[in-house]
Amino acid sequence: MKDRTGDSNGAEGQIKDWESLPWLLIEKSISKLRRRIFRATREQKWKVVHNLQKLMLRSYFNLLVSVRRVTQKNKGKKTAGVDGEVTLTPDARMGLVRSMGKYTLWKVKPARRVYIPKAGKPGQERALGIPTIRNRVAQAIVKNALEPCWEARFEPNSYGFRPGRSIHDAIEQCWRFLNKRSRRPWVLDADLRSAFDKLSHEHILKVIGQMPGRELIRAWLKAGYVEAEIFHETESGTPQGGVISPCLFNVALHGLQQTIGPAYGLVLYADDLIVCASTREEIEAVRLTIEDWLAPRGLTLHPEKTRIVHIDDGFNFLGFSLRRYKGKCLVKPQKEKVLSFLRKLRSWLNNHKQAKAENVIRHLNPILRGWSNNYMHVVSKQTFSCVSKEIWKMLWKWCLRRHQNKGKRWVAKKYFGQHGNAPWRFQAKVGDTTLYLYDVASVKIERHIKVRGAASPDDPALQDYWKARQDERNTRRRHRKATKSPAMIRVGGVS
Repeated sequence: MKDRTGDSNGAEGQIKDWESLPWLLIEKSISKLRRRIFRATREQKWKVVHNLQKLMLRSYFNLLVSVRRVTQKNKGKKTAGVDGEVTLTPDARMGLVRSMGKYTLWKVKPARRVYIPKAGKPGQERALGIPTIRNRVAQAIVKNALEPCWEARFEPNSYGFRPGRSIHDAIEQCWRFLNKRSRRPWVLDADLRSAFDKLSHEHILKVIGQMPGRELIRAWLKAGYVEAEIFHETESGTPQGGVISPCLFNVALHGLQQTIGPAYGLVLYADDLIVCASTREEIEAVRLTIEDWLAPRGLTLHPEKTRIVHIDDGFNFLGFSLRRYKGKCLVKPQKEKVLSFLRKLRSWLNNHKQAKAENVIRHLNPILRGWSNNYMHVVSKQTFSCVSKEIWKMLWKWCLRRHQNKGKRWVAKKYFGQHGNAPWRFQAKVGDTTLYLYDVASVKIERHIKVRGAASPDDPALQDYWKARQDERNTRRRHRKATKSPAMIRVGGVS
């Protein structure tokens, strides 16, 4: 049987083993079709775009990729929808693939409402809508048809939920707008109020037009949600937790830069944005323009989280602090985020007083590594040093509390040792292996290389650019490993 993308597809009729599917071929085939959609959109060949999108929706390879993404790659793969179903084994995934061949519009079910803590905001919760596993797969299928079409149109300084882009790209662009040569020192630091909950369904459907899969999108938007076994209708919004929701959100907010004009500097990341201008009067004027532009989308600026500031006074954005010191703009980790991070570590240690030292290291190392990787591209050396000292204090207190009848020298000898230039590294000996705690103070600062302009991985003309970018990222990663990672494991007493 032939796959609808044009690539040979023996997988559908012959391969029954999920692990033996030719994933490299499958991913390459879908990437190729996404690039064809992108190119046709750039060339404004709308009939071709329409036909290619239908091809994507029918593609068996797209179904396989979508099942893999939802059941293996996504963070919420273990979270069930209203049907209570998850798919965690290879056999179950093949069964899901077969059942999706019978998926129809009337099977769209409401999302399950769950709440998660808001990052850095103790006591506050964020509502998520979790679709059923089949709805999520169907959304991933439609997203692969919708996203490349809009990647060809999105504005350069939109960064949230887009392939090949990250928070670090957004922060680097902020710095470029606000560095010492900037002539736009006034900033509108804005946040959209309950953006995912208030987004207008009518506006989304109007903007995406008559694309294939439109009725499925309408059904997902109108599906409602279930909370405490009670069904609630949804007249607006797209649920956080839906696979296609971030893409629909970006589509709804497309065109803001064109509306405010080139005189303003805009950085947009999901429901957070900044606008830079030369004077406070210009910022006050553009705020009114933005509010008028948001109104038909069902959105408003959050009055308590939106303010006008001068870069000399500084502001926080996406977990970073930006401020100009003596004419130079510096980007540092946001103080509140750092303190929140330390509180979480302290709380975990307090709740695991009897844990083995090696389990403490295994739990904390990926957390410390991920946190330091997030801030290693900005002015963080002093912060890293302070955090390292605070973590040492936490662990020293944790150790003393475990051995109240032992002296401090005994405790120090048991839990701390020399590692490189650090004489007091927290350690645990497991047989002939010594595990060491990841030391954030030894992390080197590396300037992030910002994504170029409106570049997208779906652009067939930029394949060499994205390959070079990936190669550079891999080279840096290998270099960090070669220079003795601070999370080194010493085996048999040899570094």
